[in-house]
Amino acid sequence: MADRKTERLMNLIFALLVSRQYLSKEQIRQTISDYRESASQAAFERMFERDKEELRELGIVVEMGSNDKYFDDEVGYRIPRDEAELPDLALTREEAAVLGLAAQVWEHAGLAGASTSALVKLKAAGIDVDPDVLRMAEPKLSADEPCFDVMWDAATRRIPVAFTYQRPGHESSRRHVQPWGIISWHDRWYLGGYDLDREAPRIFRLSRVVSDVETTGAAGSYEVPDDLDMTKVAAALFPAEPDRVAVLRVKSGRGQALRRMASAVHPAGDDHDELEVPFASAWDLASEVVAYGPDVVVVAPDDVREQVVARLREAVGSSS
Repeated sequence: MADRKTERLMNLIFALLVSRQYLSKEQIRQTISDYRESASQAAFERMFERDKEELRELGIVVEMGSNDKYFDDEVGYRIPRDEAELPDLALTREEAAVLGLAAQVWEHAGLAGASTSALVKLKAAGIDVDPDVLRMAEPKLSADEPCFDVMWDAATRRIPVAFTYQRPGHESSRRHVQPWGIISWHDRWYLGGYDLDREAPRIFRLSRVVSDVETTGAAGSYEVPDDLDMTKVAAALFPAEPDRVAVLRVKSGRGQALRRMASAVHPAGDDHDELEVPFASAWDLASEVVAYGPDVVVVAPDDVREQVVARLREAVGSSS
């Protein structure tokens, strides 16, 4: 119920914020599903008044007015954009990066779909809207893993889960986990939590979850450690600093991400360059190299080259 109320309030904010005109109660009711599904007009009126007062308690100005000053038309509502906007904030680069990532994750897992749906309904109703104020509703951080939403929900609501996990080169196994949080690393999503089968903290890459995720308990049925630091939980998987250097032969004009990572670039002839790329995880570097196909070849070290070759063979086998 709390999640539904939050969604309704956010939809109300979006509807009143993007409109360039005052919205009548009927237009608001037709735009937002909870209002539209109210049992009666009286029930809608009560719900709308409560929501409107809650927004005002939060400091959000809900303005009443008329669209035509010369005619006594129906009173409507809107949120003045200049009242809703925050003043300029001075953030460090690190603070801005953290806020940006948090916002992007929220957009995917939270209310982006609902807010976009509300915008479409407003347009369909003939309401003139300002789409610029809804840029925040455009997902920017890809989260394509099928299990992302359920894992995000489990981590935020402390719901234990079970799923089948498949690591490359290993047999699949059933895992029972108390999720602590979700982190992103090199455009991949990972779940951190307590593995009940191994009785230890573990990290799970979401793309390697090969079954539906089942909930195995109620919300709030376990506690997350007070001193939890997901970066420390992930430290074994994601070494903090590169401690090795790989030599890669890269075709000219290709492998731009690898070129940005390189500590040195040397012409190698035959329309190729030789890159010296610092790295910490052979697995992560091999994952990056494989994406470039024949445009990138690992010269050294052997373990990275072997992982790349193994993945390419696996890809060929799975496509045959």
